[in-house]
Amino acid sequence: MRRWLACQIIVLFALFTEAAQAAPDAVAPKPAALVVDQIPDIPLAIVEQTRPYMEYRTASFVDWDPESKAMLISTRFADTRQLHRVTAPMAQRQQLTFASEPVLRARYAPDGTSLLFQKDSGGNEVHQIFALDSGKPKLLTDGKSRNSLGPWSSSGKMLAFGSNKRTGLYNDIYLMDPAKPEDARMLVASTGGGWFPIDFSPDDKHLLVFNYVSVTDNQLYLIDTVKGNLRKLTESKKPVAYEGLQFAPDGKLWAASDDGSDVKRLGILNPETSLFEPMVDEKIWDISDFDISKDGRWIAFEVNQAGRSMLKFYDTRSGKVRAVNALPSGVISGVKFAPWGELGLTLNSNRTGTDAYSINPETLTITRWTQSETGGLNAANNASPELVEIKSFDGEPMSGFLYRPDPKKHKGKRPLIISVHGGPEGQATPRFLGRNNYLINELGIAIFYPNVRGSTGFGKRFVSLDNGPWQRENSVLDIGAFLDHLRKDKRIDRKHIAVTGGSYGGYMTLASMLRYGKRLKAGLEVVGISNFVTFLENTQAYRRDLRRVEYGDERNAEQRAKLLEISPLQRASEIKIPLMVVTGANDPRVPASEADQVIKAVRANDRPAWHLLAKNEGHGFRKKANADYQFWASLIFWRKYLLEEQ
Repeated sequence: MRRWLACQIIVLFALFTEAAQAAPDAVAPKPAALVVDQIPDIPLAIVEQTRPYMEYRTASFVDWDPESKAMLISTRFADTRQLHRVTAPMAQRQQLTFASEPVLRARYAPDGTSLLFQKDSGGNEVHQIFALDSGKPKLLTDGKSRNSLGPWSSSGKMLAFGSNKRTGLYNDIYLMDPAKPEDARMLVASTGGGWFPIDFSPDDKHLLVFNYVSVTDNQLYLIDTVKGNLRKLTESKKPVAYEGLQFAPDGKLWAASDDGSDVKRLGILNPETSLFEPMVDEKIWDISDFDISKDGRWIAFEVNQAGRSMLKFYDTRSGKVRAVNALPSGVISGVKFAPWGELGLTLNSNRTGTDAYSINPETLTITRWTQSETGGLNAANNASPELVEIKSFDGEPMSGFLYRPDPKKHKGKRPLIISVHGGPEGQATPRFLGRNNYLINELGIAIFYPNVRGSTGFGKRFVSLDNGPWQRENSVLDIGAFLDHLRKDKRIDRKHIAVTGGSYGGYMTLASMLRYGKRLKAGLEVVGISNFVTFLENTQAYRRDLRRVEYGDERNAEQRAKLLEISPLQRASEIKIPLMVVTGANDPRVPASEADQVIKAVRANDRPAWHLLAKNEGHGFRKKANADYQFWASLIFWRKYLLEEQ
């Protein structure tokens, strides 16, 4: 027996020695759904070096369980985010859904007896609605059309939802008893735009619906839920935008609206006169989200202060406003009152991570419900973003967030990556950076997130400054203004600057590589637009009219010519610096063909163009294994083309 054990030990030692010798050349396994082109193998050494930054989690507040008073959250324990229940602050997370695709959106029935959620397949955004029935998902929609989960009726007997099952294109509005989904009844047959159900009146006699025409033009309608009559509420001659529309228990319709203002104010919209009466005005800042307590006394609202969130409570009895100053600086989302009065929310901050909290509106006491793992690292050691404010080429004020490496650890001038957000109706905000903290903390790379013209959060004038083909490149000139400012920074290495971005930010990456190639080392674009005409022709049909409002109409000869002129593909042969492209094969927004054509054009000029394609993803990578590999590939790209001297 002893001789056998000794032999086994010798064999194991030999195997261990052999593995150790092979380790320097070992490579990371590639997820089966990924296709790599020109990208080198990923050394296992890089996997081990970055592992703590890969193994973080986040937890987002989703809803309250009216029966048990538990909190419903979305978090990830395997490859995708799923729904979990937390019965008390800092209690164990109990997983409820076990799908292979992410589950992010869900709603409890008012009495807590039913939980509905939506998910898609492979990032195709063809969402289906499910009920969680005895722990198993029960499909409530047809499995083929695109659906959007809407509000429960006040009684909890009916659910409003959007679906394109009638035409295959545009969202119609339906009513459904989740116990009898086959009897769903259509309330609105739309002919275009973006229609969504918003909220039921307290007596359930009316349903408020929303037609998204553009980021600055949102049209509101009231539907008689019995007769089906449709009445338009918004008769303003000028476009108006809304956020967080909601009926109070007394029947008043509250809204955050920019009616009569450049920014959104909190107030009451009279359904009879269509007049908006502002009650809370944050002057230069948007009020971007709110919720009303079940007794109608409190309104919790988020103020967007150049990207940072400030949470406040409005007392409808006294008219007083109180700020919650004790929350860490970051981004707040998903505010919702529990029936018993506590406010749930998600706080996202680079020095705390992303977790679920609650706040007592009476005392302003903050309770943390989750503390997500950050790979064993202390998030408090991450960089705190600083607000950078400049004036662009035409004097337009704008800003962004700069994350700098610790100067004690990383001395001297540091390389910089400029990361441009998508949308373009989006906003760079001071969020938890996840994997990108490795670039800052370990490699000493600074990262800057700009808000160029066209970004949301700065009023309707600013968000419209890039509309149409003739104003589009002004946002690219904004990148030039930020480059001028950052290159003068004594802590930035002006010779080692790169650019990246996703979706519209992908277009901005390509456009910046063309215009500022002599000042940049490389560019990495994710699911980006390379040709506005082919993008508009090939994006999903239900999105096409909405995107034409923003970019221009490719059917108009004059606009088509200008769209082609400003498209990076037209000048791709002029791209002289290395490019990396990341693509989701199932992307319904920016088709994979946008990546294929720009890669082909750049390679034709004998320039490096790395390509990472995921066959099971859409508009960005949502599965952990894919996202990890994407980061490792981009890390090799940055090391080779940003950090090394070429």
